[in-house]
Amino acid sequence: MNRLGIDVGGTNTDATLVADGRVLYAIKVPTTEDVTSGIVAAMRAVLAQAAISVDAVMIGTTHFVNAVVQRRSLAPVAAMRIGLPATAALPPFTDWPDDLAAPVAGGCWLVQGGHDYDGRRFMPLDVAAVRAAAREMRARGLTQAAVTAMFSPLTQEDEAAVAAILRDEVPGISVTCSHLLGGIGLLERENAAVLNAAIIPLARETIGGFERAMQETGIAAPLYITQNDGTVAAASQAALFPVFSFASGPTNSMRGAAYLSRWQNAVVVDVGGTTTDFGHLQAGFPRQANTSVRVGGVRTLFRMPDVLSIGLGGGSLVDPETIAIGPHSVGYRLTEQALVFGGDRLTMTDVAVAAGLADIGERARVRHLSRDLVDAALARAAAMIEDHVDRMKTDAGDVVLIAVGGGAFLVPDHLAGVRDVVRLEHGGCANAVGAAIAQVSGEVDQVFQGLSRDAALSQARSIAERRAVEAGASADSLSIVEAEDIPIAYLPGDAIRVRVKVVGDIA
Repeated sequence: MNRLGIDVGGTNTDATLVADGRVLYAIKVPTTEDVTSGIVAAMRAVLAQAAISVDAVMIGTTHFVNAVVQRRSLAPVAAMRIGLPATAALPPFTDWPDDLAAPVAGGCWLVQGGHDYDGRRFMPLDVAAVRAAAREMRARGLTQAAVTAMFSPLTQEDEAAVAAILRDEVPGISVTCSHLLGGIGLLERENAAVLNAAIIPLARETIGGFERAMQETGIAAPLYITQNDGTVAAASQAALFPVFSFASGPTNSMRGAAYLSRWQNAVVVDVGGTTTDFGHLQAGFPRQANTSVRVGGVRTLFRMPDVLSIGLGGGSLVDPETIAIGPHSVGYRLTEQALVFGGDRLTMTDVAVAAGLADIGERARVRHLSRDLVDAALARAAAMIEDHVDRMKTDAGDVVLIAVGGGAFLVPDHLAGVRDVVRLEHGGCANAVGAAIAQVSGEVDQVFQGLSRDAALSQARSIAERRAVEAGASADSLSIVEAEDIPIAYLPGDAIRVRVKVVGDIA
C-alpha cells in the first residue's frame, strides 16, 4: 500500500510518501494560516516527485486541541448526567476555567438512573425527565449534547437510551456518549465527552477541508486521521471523536522515530519550530498516561500519551540579555522574521546557524552574534533537554535518545543521562512518517466481576479486537500491545479492572 502521511505543525506542514515499507519522499512546507492551503502545497510537492498512485492519506493535526487551548470555534453543549439521587454535589462544568466554560456550557441536566460498579442498576432511568430536558435543549437551539452515566463503561444501557431519546426529540442533534471515550471516573469522562461535543462542528469543517484538499490535488483515496495512541481512524469516525486526535502530533513523531530507527524502547525528543516534545516508547508505541490529563485547564481521562512539552524550537525567540529561550516563537513566520532570512528577531535557528549546526538562510546575517551568546544559548537549550529527558526516564540508568523533528540540530550529541543520541534519515519528517505507517486500534478499560483473571483478560481481548475490526482493522493482523489487570480491593465478587489494547493493519 502506498501511503501519503501529512502532519500539520505550528511552523511546518510535513509530508512523506511511504511505499512497501520504504520512505520514498519527505518534504516540508510552511504551515499556512488557513491550514488547508498548506496541506494542498505539501500534497502537490510530494506528488510532483512521485510517479505512483496513493492508496491512503493519513493526516495528523493540532487543529482540535488548539481550539480548546485558544478558546475558539467551540460549540455550546448540553451536558446531561444520569445518576440522581447521587452525583449532584458536583454538577457538570464545576472545575472548568471560566473562560472555557463560557462558550461551551449550554446547560446542565441531571436525571435519575445509572448503574453500580458491578453492572447492577443503581436507579431506574427517569425517561420523562429525559424527554423534558430534551425539549428544553430544543427550545435553546442546542445542537450538541454530551451524555454521561455512572459506570457506563461497564454497561452502556442508559447512555444509549438517552441518546436515542435526544435524537428523537431534537432533530439534527449530535450526541456524544461518554462510554465511548473514557474509562472509570465520572467527572473526567464527562469532561472528555463535553469537550468532544464542543469541537465536533469544527472537526467536521476541518476534515471537510482535508477532503477538499485531496480533491484539488486529484487524490482519490481513503482519508484517515491520526489518533493520540499512534493509530488512525477513518475520517468519518474521527469527525465524531475529535478528542482522540488531541495529541496526535507528538505521537506521530514517536511512532515515526520507532519505525525509522527500529528501536522499540527509547526516549524520543521531537524538536519542532515552536515546541520540543518528549515521550517514551514502549513496544514501539508511546507510553500512555495513566493519570488524568488536563486539556485547556480541564481534567480528563481518556487515551493520551505521556508527553512533556517545552517552549523550545527552531523558531523560539532568544533574549540576548538574559539568554532566556521561548516560550514565544515566530512559528510559521520563521522565513520572514528570523535574522538568517533578513528579519529582526533572534531565534534558536539563528543561534544554530551561527554555531555551524545548521545551514539555513544566509549565515552572513548572524556573523555579528558573539560566541559567548551563541554558546550560552546552546548550553541553556541542552540543559532544558537534559532535564526533561530525565523526567521521562523510568529508572536511573542511561537511555537511548532518538532526536527527530526539523529542529533536531538543537539536540547535542552528548547529554547527561543519555547513552546514545540517535539521528535518522528523514528524521526531520518523522511525524509525517508516523502518520503514514499508523495502524488501527481497539481498546477496552472495564471492570469484570465473577470471572477468573484469565477469563477476564480473554473477554477484554475479544472486546478490544471487535472494536479494532469495527474501526477498520484487518482481523487476521491483530496483536496485543498493552494488557493490564488490577484487582479492586474491598469489593465483593473478585472484581478486576482490565485494560487491553490491540492494533492491526488497515483492512
